[in-house]
Amino acid sequence: MKTYSLNEINDILNGSIIGTTVKKIHAAEQLDKAQDGQISFIGNKKYERLWANSKASIAIVNRDISIAPGEDRAFIKVDNVDLAMSQLLAFFAPELPRVKEGIHPSATIDATAKIGKGTQIGAGCYIGEHVVLGENVVVYPNVTILDHSVVGSDTVLWSGVVVRERTQIGNHCIIHPNAVLGADGFGFCPSEKGLVKIPQIGHVILGNYVEIGANSCVDRGKFSATIIGDGCKIDNLVQIGHNSVLGKCCIMAGNSGLAGSVTLGNFVVIGGSASIKDHVTLGDGVVVGAGSGVTGDVEAGKTVLGYPALEAKTTLKQWAFLKQLVKSYNTKGS
Repeated sequence: MKTYSLNEINDILNGSIIGTTVKKIHAAEQLDKAQDGQISFIGNKKYERLWANSKASIAIVNRDISIAPGEDRAFIKVDNVDLAMSQLLAFFAPELPRVKEGIHPSATIDATAKIGKGTQIGAGCYIGEHVVLGENVVVYPNVTILDHSVVGSDTVLWSGVVVRERTQIGNHCIIHPNAVLGADGFGFCPSEKGLVKIPQIGHVILGNYVEIGANSCVDRGKFSATIIGDGCKIDNLVQIGHNSVLGKCCIMAGNSGLAGSVTLGNFVVIGGSASIKDHVTLGDGVVVGAGSGVTGDVEAGKTVLGYPALEAKTTLKQWAFLKQLVKSYNTKGS
């Protein structure tokens, strides 16, 4: 088990130490569950009250902290608590499961596929015709990569991932278990004989440093490509419809979804269970509140909330008015 002293941790975080402790830190934990010899964090002033009852030996805190650490305890002040914790957690993270070096004998790899140096392929994988895997790719057991797909260097595909034909995945991506890239877009046309399937002849393109959560789906385009820009982070159980285009560093939380041909600018944030109507454009930096339904274009920098989604301030005013209206009605009724 790895342990770190107060000074060793501060060397990692490059913060300012308040207080002192000689205890070695062996793990990180949230404030109300932390035990002696563990480190936690206080990222918001409203949680300062929890410190007195916490057993954590050290806390990473913002520079405006207004409490003292106490006897044999210490704070490390930093500019960004969340960023500092992400740095620290990497040092306490357990080692990931390993794929044995090389290619497992049970993997099926077409003779036309090209496998880069240092790439590891686990048991039961299928690699189709003319697939190209870059260098140091890790393919965990039971992954399927179909014909003419490309996977960039240093990308990780966890078990159960399905990569449909002609999909392009960039470098340093992480595709979590059972995600599906390149399934048919949802396209049907009504006719006298029922619903006629519209062929989806496009593909999917993922940029570099993209992360796709477990059981999420990115549909292939009807024409051309569905595109996920560099640095986008997609949570679990997210649906991205055909021909949608995401700019750089967008975030989509769990159970959210894009209908077909949605366009997101750069640094768009979509909260959990939010849904975006087809052919809608969200400008750079737009934030969509959890559970919202966006039915029209949103200008850059706006925060929207509710169903149908309006500017957050407007929605909150409407909710407050309705609350007072119901309260007034109940008072008169009684």
